Amino acid sequence: MTSYLPSVISTIRTDAFDRQVDRLFNEAIRAFEADDQRWAPASNAWEDENGFYVQLALPGWEPKDITLEVNNQILTVQGQRSVELQNTQKFHLREIAEGQFTRLFRLPSFVEHDKASATHKHGLLTITFPKREEAKCRRIMIEET
Repeated sequence: MTSYLPSVISTIRTDAFDRQVDRLFNEAIRAFEADDQRWAPASNAWEDENGFYVQLALPGWEPKDITLEVNNQILTVQGQRSVELQNTQKFHLREIAEGQFTRLFRLPSFVEHDKASATHKHGLLTITFPKREEAKCRRIMIEET
């Protein structure tokens, strides 16, 4: 897959310092982009006992305008749409994003990416990756002797 857009890989980390460094790096990259039509939707990533989840805020987007791909533990989310503007429209404020975006997420090794599923509801795209059985928490019973 080839894209002319520069992309920053969002790495899921548990260390607060690393998260802050990633955030600052991502903001710096966005600040220096020449084309102000480039943008990235807000995202969340979390895990629970059953799976790992990536969620993107895409209000007004149709699922047909979004593609998902996993390759070498990297989830790529791409989208493209354009809104037809009428000649009579004169914007005073325009913050609703359109155009093209690409987001990359490094997936943890404990997920089964071949069993992923995705839903798009109320403007939120949620991609679910089940955890491998060996990565799930399990209770060990203590036998009395």
